[in-house]
Amino acid sequence: MFSTSTQKKYWLFADESELLKARSEANAKFVASHGPKMTEEDRNELLDANEEKALLKFYELQLRDFCRRFEPPMPRSVAGTAFHYFKRFYLIHSVMDYHPKEILVTCVYLATKVDEFNVSIDQFVRNVKGNQTKAMDIILNNELLLMQVLNYNLTIHNPFRPIEGLLIDIKTRGTMVDPERLRPGIEDFLDKAFLTSAPLLVAPSQLALAAVLHSASKIGENLDIYVTKTLLGDSSPEALASLVEAVRKVRSMIKSMETSPKEVIRVLEKRLEKCRNQENNPDSEIYKKRQFEALHDEDEKYGLDFPSLIMSGDLKLGEGIFEINKSMTSP
Repeated sequence: MFSTSTQKKYWLFADESELLKARSEANAKFVASHGPKMTEEDRNELLDANEEKALLKFYELQLRDFCRRFEPPMPRSVAGTAFHYFKRFYLIHSVMDYHPKEILVTCVYLATKVDEFNVSIDQFVRNVKGNQTKAMDIILNNELLLMQVLNYNLTIHNPFRPIEGLLIDIKTRGTMVDPERLRPGIEDFLDKAFLTSAPLLVAPSQLALAAVLHSASKIGENLDIYVTKTLLGDSSPEALASLVEAVRKVRSMIKSMETSPKEVIRVLEKRLEKCRNQENNPDSEIYKKRQFEALHDEDEKYGLDFPSLIMSGDLKLGEGIFEINKSMTSP
């Protein structure tokens, strides 16, 4: 239940000022930690919190489009879960620490697992443009990091089930003719809502009701009597006022949503490449060295010396995997 969930306890915030504070602190932490180690030229490329926000908005659009194009077709709940993970991650970390394009696909992959949308990693990366082997490595290397940052709070309550409940209730207790007419408007509203901070600020049932009411107004239907008399007839005036405020908040966020021009995003991405944490950049030498050292440590843990084994002929490359000669394991 949402009322007892980690989502409500740890990831539902009072207002956008709390989100702004968290993102600003993540930005300041990165600048304080990495700025002194940079050249003056690279320090001038560091992003501020507002520039990070603009980049994140751009990559949320990329996340949405990736989920829409995904094959096999992805349930909307998986995309919703991925949005939650992505938004939460960047309340903790700066985009300069972990590039959004790499965290984005990791969020979607983890969401497919949690929401039991069964696709293998091979199927998944076939939906990724570019080097799919590299994409697989990035996803698998970042998956545990993502879960740790989320504090393993992986269960997400999305508005899609409440939507179905509301439509059934309107059909059963309401007077509206053919409530299925609401679906296109609901889906459009939720697509826009997930590009705002709404999932972190309002309960999924409130987001669902906001979508239903918005869709009804778009087709000239009025559900005020249904909401006040039927749906919330036994609720207190305070509860009703709180719900109305939540619905207004979501509508306001959608109306005020802005995206930066492509030219601005291109400039920000170029700056990000110059100031990002190279230890988390899969294309950097320091990252590759660290990965090699991690593999070497793992080899030593199990008493294997792969370079020596290869030179001696006891270890050879087989069909895409290492094969150990039978003479090593023979009695």
